[in-house]
Amino acid sequence: MSFPQHRPRRLRTTPAMRRLTAEFRLDPAELILPAFVREGITEPNPITSMPGVVQHTMDSLKKAASEAAELGIGGIMLFGIPAERDAVGSAGTDPNGILNRGIAAVREEVGDELVIMSDVCLDEFTDHGHCGVLDDNGVVDNDTTLEIYGRMAVEQARAGAHVLGPSGMMDGQIAVIRHALDTAGYTDVSLFAYAAKYASAFYGPFREAVDSQLKGDRRTYQMDASNRREALLEVELDLEEGADMVMVKPAMSYLDVLADVAAMSPVPVGAYQISGEYAMIEAAAANGWIDRRRAIEESVLGIKRAGANMILTYWATELAAWLKESK
Repeated sequence: MSFPQHRPRRLRTTPAMRRLTAEFRLDPAELILPAFVREGITEPNPITSMPGVVQHTMDSLKKAASEAAELGIGGIMLFGIPAERDAVGSAGTDPNGILNRGIAAVREEVGDELVIMSDVCLDEFTDHGHCGVLDDNGVVDNDTTLEIYGRMAVEQARAGAHVLGPSGMMDGQIAVIRHALDTAGYTDVSLFAYAAKYASAFYGPFREAVDSQLKGDRRTYQMDASNRREALLEVELDLEEGADMVMVKPAMSYLDVLADVAAMSPVPVGAYQISGEYAMIEAAAANGWIDRRRAIEESVLGIKRAGANMILTYWATELAAWLKESK
C-alpha cells in the first residue's frame, strides 16, 4: 500500500518535537494585565464573577504592578473606580481622582520597567454608566464627550501613563486626544485605540468589576456583532487620526475581525480577552469540565495565532509565571 512521503504526525511524536516545530509561541512581553483600583477600600476586594481578580487598593495595585514587571509582562492597563460619580464623570478629569493617583503610584513603583496604560473613558466615572455625557434626550453627546476626553487624557499623561487607551468609541476621539496631548507637550505618550470594540454580551463581569451604573446598553456607539467589514473602516479612521496601536475587543468571538485587522494594519495590533471569556473558563474549570491551565493557554494562543501582537488578559501574571517555569 502506498503512502505519501510526508507524514505530519512525525512532527508530533514527543513534547520536545512539538516545541521545536511550533509555529507560534507565547511570551510574557506580549501580555498586558488589566487592573482595577478602587477608591475608599482598605483591602483588595474580590470580584465574585471573576474568581482570582480583585479591585485593588493603592498598595495592592503597586504590588501587582511590581510582580508583573518582575515576570517580564509587557504592560498594565489601569481602570479606576471612584467613590463618587456625577453626570459628566468629574472624577476622571480630577488630577487627584483615583485613576490618576493609581497611574502615578504605579509609575513611581515600576518606572519604565512596565508600560503603564490607562483607560480613557467615562463609563466608570458617570452616574449613568455611559461612556460619554448625555444630552437632554438621554443620548450620548459625541462632541461634548470628546472635549472631556481631551482633558482626561492630559491628566493621565501628567500622572505618568506611557500609553492611553481611548475605549469610548466616540467618533473622532483619537484626533481630539492626540491634539490635546501634543498641545500640552505630551508628544511621546502613545495612543492604543480601541478601534473595533463591539457591543458584547460578554462584558457582564466587567460591569461588576467597575461597579457600573449602566442602565440599558451601548449599542448606539459600540459596534454591532453582525458587522465585519465595518471594523476595518473603524481601524482606518483611527489610524488616519494618529493611533499608534489598535485593538479588537472582545477577542474570542471576533477572531475573524482580529485576523482582518492584523492583515491590514501597519501598526501593532492588540486584542482584549475580556471578563466574560475569563469567567466562562474559570467556571467550567471549577466544575471540573475542562483542564484549566490547558484551556487558558489554548485560548490565549488562539488570539495570538489570529494575529495579535499584544493580548490583554486577566491571566497575564499567572500565564507569565507558567511561561517562565517552562523555559
